[in-house]
Formats: sequence, C-alpha cells, structure tokens
Amino acid sequence: MKYIIILADGCSDYPIEKLGNKTPLMAARTPHIDALCAKSRCGLLKTVPDDMPPGSEIANMAVLGYDVKEVYQGRGVLEAASMGIDLKPDDLAMRCNLVCIDEADQIKNHSAGHIPTEESHELIAMLNEKLAGDRFRFHPGVSYRHLFVLNGGSDQVVCTPPHDVPGTPFKQAMVKSSNLEGDPTAELLNDLILQSQALLGNHPVNRKRMAGGKDPANSVWFWSPGYRPNMKTFKELYGKNGAVISAVDLIYGIGAYAGFKAIKVPGSTGLHDTNYEGKAEAAVQALKDTDLVYLHIEASDEAGHEGDAELKVRTLEYLDQRVVKYVIEQTEKMDEPVSLALLPDHPTPCDLRTHTHDPVPFMIYQPGAEGDAVKQYDEKAVEKGELGLLKGDEFIRHFLGMMG
Repeated sequence: MKYIIILADGCSDYPIEKLGNKTPLMAARTPHIDALCAKSRCGLLKTVPDDMPPGSEIANMAVLGYDVKEVYQGRGVLEAASMGIDLKPDDLAMRCNLVCIDEADQIKNHSAGHIPTEESHELIAMLNEKLAGDRFRFHPGVSYRHLFVLNGGSDQVVCTPPHDVPGTPFKQAMVKSSNLEGDPTAELLNDLILQSQALLGNHPVNRKRMAGGKDPANSVWFWSPGYRPNMKTFKELYGKNGAVISAVDLIYGIGAYAGFKAIKVPGSTGLHDTNYEGKAEAAVQALKDTDLVYLHIEASDEAGHEGDAELKVRTLEYLDQRVVKYVIEQTEKMDEPVSLALLPDHPTPCDLRTHTHDPVPFMIYQPGAEGDAVKQYDEKAVEKGELGLLKGDEFIRHFLGMMG
C-alpha cells in the first residue's frame, strides 16, 4: 500500500455571512473531493492541545502522529532544518517575519504585502550588514518568512505571532520575558525590532514598493523561538519512508526531522497562484519510490489570514480541480493500491484571520474499504463520520491501517 496525505492548510472555517452562512468548504464547488469523501471514512481530528498555541508547526507534526508535547520546540528550529542550518545545542532559532507597520504604528499585516523573495533578500542582507554580530544572524528565506539565530539566547520569552494580531499597536505585542532569565533576550529582540524599523523605513526597496502602492517591509518581527528538537524519524515511528512537497520552509523542516525527502516544485508560492498541477504531478511521481507523500497546499490558509472568503472558496475549488482530480485519476492507474487522506492542519477562519484550536475535518480513503455515511466534505458533515473525534496519533494509525 502507498499513501498520500493532501494537507489543505487552514481550509476549515466558521460560517460566513457573505457566503450565505456557509463555510468556504460548504460554499466551494468540489465534486472530486466530495466523490472521494463518499468512498471514505471521516471524522474530526484534534491537532492542537488547548494549552498550546495553534500554530502550523504543532498542527502538522500532530497530523503526522508526533507527540507534540514531547517534540515541540517552536517554528524557528524547523525552518532552520529546512534551510540546512546546523543548530548548536545553545542556539536559539526563531522565525523572523518582514512585516508592515502602518502610519498608526499598528501591525498592518504579517507578510509585508507578500513581498517577493528577491526584494526581501536585499533587506535581510542589509540587516546583516548593519546589525548582525558574533552572537546572532538573520538567514534569508522565502518571501516574508526568514530566520534569526541567537547563540546563547534564552527561550524564557513570550513572542506573539504577527498573523495573530493584525491591527494591534506593535508596541503592545513586542517580546516579553517569562522570568528574569529571559530579560536580556527580550531586551535584545525588542531593540532589534526598533533598529530594523529605523533602517528599513527608507530603504530603496521600500521606497519603490510604496511608490507602487504596495505595503513596505518596514519591520522585522520575532516569534516561535526554540532549540533543536529531539524527534525520531517517521520510519522509526511507523515503519514508512516519506517525501514532502510544499512551498513553506516550516513544512520542509518537519520533513527533515521526520526523515522525509524534500521535493521542490518550481512555481510553488504558498498562495492562490501556486503551481497546483506541478505539485500534484510531483506527488504521484514520488510514490514510485516512496511509501508516503505529504502534499502540503498553503493557499487556503493565506486566504484566511487575509480575511478573503471569496478567495478561500476559490483556493478550494483549485484544490479540487487541479490537485485532487489528478491525484485520484493517476493513483487509480497504479499497480499498487494508494490510500488518500485529505484534511487541514488547523482552521484559519476568515472572520478572525488567525488559527484556532477547533478540531479539523478529515477523510481517509482506503482501496477496498467501505466508506461511511458522509457524502460531502465539510466541517459539519464529517461529524457523522464513522471515526468520530480523534486525537494524538490515532489519525495516522488509522490511515496507515495500524488500527482496527
């Protein structure tokens, strides 16, 4: 048996008035997803414990059956792994967004208007030239997503993800220390935020962006710090090798620690304009020499963060027509049977523009197994699914046929 998990990041939602009090999943036309759902077993999966932040790093590790309480060390360390950065035991790694602060000193958005990678690299290079030292450095990533590594820093700090607080005065959301041990680290990070604003505000890249009516990348923002995690590979845990396809460093970082092969697809953007067809083709191709493929599609999550319900509907219809249709058609032709699962990692409700702890809808199709009573894939319909509410490693064990 071969396996594909199609992870539609943040696709679940709450009912939205402009969609006729339907969720985007309910409102989207997804005939291929629904046809697969009718042959699947369904349910809800609790990916994030209520006492942990509902971040993609926790949620995706949970989907893959990792004990997040045991292995979670923040998002930065995962992105460091995806970028090939070898962290020392006392290196504190964290995400470093380029964000837009508006004229009222509020966080306008978490992405600096989805700044292109080429432009962001110019800004990160300048920050390294002006600010970096022996103890810390900025590492360029993709678009607004970058990394900061501080040697000897303390993880006893509280950092607010910028996508959680759009419209909030930035000074209210700056880094705080958990105790006296974290004070020096919090002070350093906050000082770097302020210094970055002084340097970035008048940079030629940002002057050009503003002249073109685009949001400037006029501040760095630190969040999700941690140290190198102690994770077993997926093969050690579940006996399967794997491959991961995404547009997001975080997901490749999880894959690196899980022992998955990283497959990069040209044109993968993490947005609604991503190369859906290329990612679907790469996933099917990867099955030839891989047990399990983790196909991560970010677009619906970004639409949720933008609060754009119509765009979120469109991303789901793209997923249906340009990914799921192809994967179903091609895997049915393969000599070896292929099990398919589809689910988000967490909800990203458009009205909230951030992640929530709610359980997510899932479906598991296994060739030869009988489906349950659910005929349409959405948040409400799957409540009648045979598998009910799962938690911990129950989803992955059901998917791999390790449970009755």
